[in-house]
Amino acid sequence: MITVARIVKSPQHGGTAHATSPAYVRDMSSTGPTPPHVVVVGAGMVAHRFVESLLSRTDDAWRVTVIGEEPRYPYDRVGLTSFFAGASADDLALDASPLADDRVRFHRGVTVTRIDRDAAEVVTDRDERIAYDRLVLATGSYAARLAVDGYDHDGCFVYRTIEDVEALEAFVERRSAELGRRLVGTVIGGGLLGLEAAGALQGLDVDCTVIQSSDRLMSAQLDLPAGDALRRLIEERGIGVRTSSLTTRLDADRSGQVVGLEFRDGSWEKTDVVVFTVGVRPRDELARSAGLTVDPRGGVVIDAACDTSDPQILAIGEVASFDGQCVGLVAPGYAMAEVAAARLLGLEASFAGFDVSTKLKLSGVDVASFGDAFAETPGALDVVYADPIAGVYKKLVLSDDAKTLLGGILVGDASAYGSLRPLVGGTLGGDPVAYLMPQDGVAAPTGELPDEALVCSCNSVTAGGIRSAVHDENCTDVKGIKACTKAGAACGSCVGMITKLLGSELAKTGAALSSSLCEHFAMSRRQLFDAVRVSGLSTFSTVIERFGTGRGCDICKPVLASILSTLTGRHVLDGENATLQDTNDHVMANMQKDGSYSVVPRIPGGEITPEGLLVIGQVAQDFGLYTKITGGQRIDMFGARLEQLPEIWQRLVDAGFESGHAYGKSLRTVKSCVGSTWCRYGVQDAVGMAVQLELRYRGLRSPHKIKLGVSGCARECAEARGKDVGVIATEAGWNMYVGGNGGFTPRHAVLLAEGLDDAGLLQAIDRFLMYYVFTADRLQRTAPWFEDLEGGIDELRRVVFDDSLGICADLDAAMARHLDTYEDEWKATLDDPEKLLRFASFVNAPTTPDPSLAYTAERGQARPATAEDREAGVLIAGTTLEVRR
Repeated sequence: MITVARIVKSPQHGGTAHATSPAYVRDMSSTGPTPPHVVVVGAGMVAHRFVESLLSRTDDAWRVTVIGEEPRYPYDRVGLTSFFAGASADDLALDASPLADDRVRFHRGVTVTRIDRDAAEVVTDRDERIAYDRLVLATGSYAARLAVDGYDHDGCFVYRTIEDVEALEAFVERRSAELGRRLVGTVIGGGLLGLEAAGALQGLDVDCTVIQSSDRLMSAQLDLPAGDALRRLIEERGIGVRTSSLTTRLDADRSGQVVGLEFRDGSWEKTDVVVFTVGVRPRDELARSAGLTVDPRGGVVIDAACDTSDPQILAIGEVASFDGQCVGLVAPGYAMAEVAAARLLGLEASFAGFDVSTKLKLSGVDVASFGDAFAETPGALDVVYADPIAGVYKKLVLSDDAKTLLGGILVGDASAYGSLRPLVGGTLGGDPVAYLMPQDGVAAPTGELPDEALVCSCNSVTAGGIRSAVHDENCTDVKGIKACTKAGAACGSCVGMITKLLGSELAKTGAALSSSLCEHFAMSRRQLFDAVRVSGLSTFSTVIERFGTGRGCDICKPVLASILSTLTGRHVLDGENATLQDTNDHVMANMQKDGSYSVVPRIPGGEITPEGLLVIGQVAQDFGLYTKITGGQRIDMFGARLEQLPEIWQRLVDAGFESGHAYGKSLRTVKSCVGSTWCRYGVQDAVGMAVQLELRYRGLRSPHKIKLGVSGCARECAEARGKDVGVIATEAGWNMYVGGNGGFTPRHAVLLAEGLDDAGLLQAIDRFLMYYVFTADRLQRTAPWFEDLEGGIDELRRVVFDDSLGICADLDAAMARHLDTYEDEWKATLDDPEKLLRFASFVNAPTTPDPSLAYTAERGQARPATAEDREAGVLIAGTTLEVRR
């Protein structure tokens, strides 16, 4: 039990202060006045920002207690969807240092049940009474469920916390195993969160449909034409959409498991899992019971100072109602947190109102809305560009004189969002059409942003704030700007604009934006590549002695390992190279969440013989490995222990397989359709070309992973235009596309050349890939690298086909050297006893399995056991699916 002292009036602070208390006073010998005490109820992103801001502005002005219901440190709720892309709870955690500060006491897993305003105390569910001088309510909101019969059936979820998404994932895994089939899922609510939840369900291999009661998706942000464009994009992604549909009932089977939905029009749809994303409701129950003024529609009423009807209590974030509104976005919450912190320190600050600019975070769906998107300003004008075939809709809202930008909507191509949003309320500075035209259209104006332009809406950082950080705080890189101003530290959508602004400001001082690889090399990756190539040096120690300082770090070591591998062709585990590799390259396998590894043999073009399939199946069965067909047309085997890797690979190598380099920054796969070999639409041998390309570029080390695709006709079954290099067959030859990728920021590849024959295609790809390897930055995919090339696609064509830089001979020679020196890394490792010594779980017991690994059965295979599985004792014995209890 925490000891808490009563409050006594203290004239030094014009309010109240604690008597001495071991829970809060750090220096018991101090003779000075005890700092006043602020209690924060809630431990989300906004509460975290408040504490961070309060502590950073002064020293020892306040003591802070933070009380949070969740049993964890604050985390990035905005990035919750990334949980289904492999991010862990730790990955989502915010900086823990503010709550670990000596001035702060943080109570996790504790609920405040009552506010005693007369005593200036809060009461917790542990019967503790914690006194305050000022109280900050940051209780946020809760996810609402539709008020219909059956909303609480088993299989119905909300999408709000880490616990919510963990429960959803566990349910899908369990239920799909019980039914022995792919689940059908429904998301009720087609707003921002609903679409992200639909993407999460799809990531769990659930067939998903979004139900929206209004006539369009994201109706709070998009007009009808934009909603229609978004619907097409969502449906192309494989997610169903049903608009103008009111759910009236959820049906369940005898066990209470949800099985279907009924609608007002009498129709019925089957479902196995339902996620409610119908909005959030302020957590204002504490305020209501304490007698604070609450808006009739919910939320604690605040003024511009974030004060409530009680002068000792403030409210910030989603629980706060300002001008009759509660908004479920993090940016206004951060602004309130800054205002509240400033006011507690006696500074002037006021909340200016809500910025409701939003950008959808759903892979492959580019949508943004900002400012007066619905043209509600009197006399406002619309400028619209629409391309239904490409799925693009863009609208700018301007003042009646067509000079001031008021807002806009971007669907299908939101690349201009970072440039446009800071200009809201200011002069657009050019023809608005220039901002809406597709790439290679009219160039957008490049005028300087005014100081008052808001660059980072999440953290309310203006262009002037960033300029001040550069000139007054000596910030010379994006990392420094983030640390100094918090710009770009939340959703990250403004980082591109920050980089441009930083570069222009540094140029004014005669400096340049640093391209240093790290503190040990004052040169970019491209410069380091050229230095190593020209010098002929072949080890890390000789390179850092000549071109760098110190002993290197986890940034420069893997980069130099890749460069040396490209230029020397040496094995990644040879000599000093072995000490440079990251976790995966170090053992030539991808580490998984439980510490085991995956094994991915190369299957060129997805083509494999029945005999090869049998070998893979037998290996997986003998070692108890989980198997899955990957999106790159290969077979991934999960759960291999470190000491098992050589034995597994020995059997695969003996059967003719080689490393698929799933662990390396190198060629991953070349995806193909069946082409003219089998398909009646195919016009070229797509499989043959894919196999040729994969065998040609296997093992090519590069700044980032590389993926290729080959489609045998324009129907594009191999999704070639989503790859770094895409090849599409035509009657006239091969069309070559470059610069595509999936991931967090998807890109469509653009056409580089048409009608190439086989030899011409190979030469063009050789030069493109080697030019990329020679010149790209660290961890830069081909898409952003290509976008940064001066001269764009035209200049790239001149380099590849016209030798405009005079380097084609070097590029051709580099590829020839790669082809001559290639060897399968695993075969070479198996032939080298020294290299095999690193594959041991324990130095003193090389063949002893790691005892921390445990598995349970699911859908006939083994998967890592959760904490609940371990407690229940439902674990797999050995490599069989026998259950041990």
